[in-house]
Amino acid sequence: MAFKIARYPNKIAVIGAPTSAAALQAGHERAPAALRAAGLIAQLEQAGYEVTDLGDCATQVFQPDDEHPRARNVSGVLAALNELRPRVEQAVKSGALPLVLGGDCSIALATLAGLRRYFRSLSLVWMDRDADLNIPATTPSGCLDGMVVSHIVGRGAAELVRFWSELPLVREPDVVLFGTDRLDPPEEEFLSRSPIRHYPAADVLRQGAAVATQAALERVHATSREFLLHLDVDVISADDFRATNYAATGGLRLADVRAALGVFARRKTLAALEVTVYNPELDPDGSAAQLLVELLVGALAERLQALAAAEAAAPAPRVVKLEPAEVKEALEEKEAEPAVAAEAVSEAAAEPPAPPGELAPAPIPSEPAQLAVEPAVTIPAEEATPPPEGEAVEATPVEPAEAVASESAVHGPPEADSRQAETTQPEAPGEAPETPKPPSE
Repeated sequence: MAFKIARYPNKIAVIGAPTSAAALQAGHERAPAALRAAGLIAQLEQAGYEVTDLGDCATQVFQPDDEHPRARNVSGVLAALNELRPRVEQAVKSGALPLVLGGDCSIALATLAGLRRYFRSLSLVWMDRDADLNIPATTPSGCLDGMVVSHIVGRGAAELVRFWSELPLVREPDVVLFGTDRLDPPEEEFLSRSPIRHYPAADVLRQGAAVATQAALERVHATSREFLLHLDVDVISADDFRATNYAATGGLRLADVRAALGVFARRKTLAALEVTVYNPELDPDGSAAQLLVELLVGALAERLQALAAAEAAAPAPRVVKLEPAEVKEALEEKEAEPAVAAEAVSEAAAEPPAPPGELAPAPIPSEPAQLAVEPAVTIPAEEATPPPEGEAVEATPVEPAEAVASESAVHGPPEADSRQAETTQPEAPGEAPETPKPPSE
């Protein structure tokens, strides 16, 4: 069931999801604390936001889990998801934009489930160097971090597919992969027959980040429907950002990611933003954390400015000022309406019903009806020519239209046989026989 909620463009709720359970090594669980320490909340407030910090979920750390080589640490992943989901629901219910600090990519399942509590249909923008479309049957590592999108669209480990009762969390045509640069053969094969939208890094660079971003939003209807923006920081080239487990050169440069984030964030339909796989253990001086905070705050500052400009450009509601006497009169008329309606109902109930077979009397209008009277036409006597001797004049009786309509409504149309069965008076000697009237059609 979905609910209508009020959303406040200047409110953000920060949620920490310190988990590396779905990864292949520890480190991601330290990211929420490192980003806070880098001044994230203070800089958001300086940008004009009212920030609520909903704290961190319990920490979940990577374990080898050799007993389940095809889907490692499912229990730890589920524990993180079950704690994160209600916090996302709390943030959405408050009208704030949830900003979720991961953590590994599996947190997207909980973020989407929390959003689905209030939004019936969602789109997903997946900014990631990897497609994350493996499943336990195709994964080379058993790393659930590389299967997240599969679980979102309803494929993969049963425990994670069923995390949200209404499958799937997001339909395949409403998912866009943005900035991908690494695909496993099974992922390529799946994408070749899937309606998932795909914008590889090479295409984004060729079209330009801003143009590709706008096209991606339109392809998944995110310009008119709420969407989750997922940012995996390994989408940024290692030439600009290295504090992630699987950094690599190539792909999107930092400037491209900044331009894309600005376009995505300016959309009013952005329902939540999450950032994942930053590893503070690979950032000893904290410079990568500072860069990431700058990137996030810059995009969200653009959002606040764009929404404020749109609100200022919207036409102001029309306000009608009433004098106290007019207000009092309007209130008295409003209070009198139920009494008038009740009196009318009582009068209608008091009238006896019409006997069977008779028409109910027509209601008497409150004002006399204005009848249009046609002027009479007088034929001068000299113009009236008597019929020749021996010919009869056909006299057709004229019945009031209202009477005919009423009789037809009650008894049905008159039948021709009844007219022919009528008896006629014998003709007087010397008079011409009357011409029979043709039956009505």
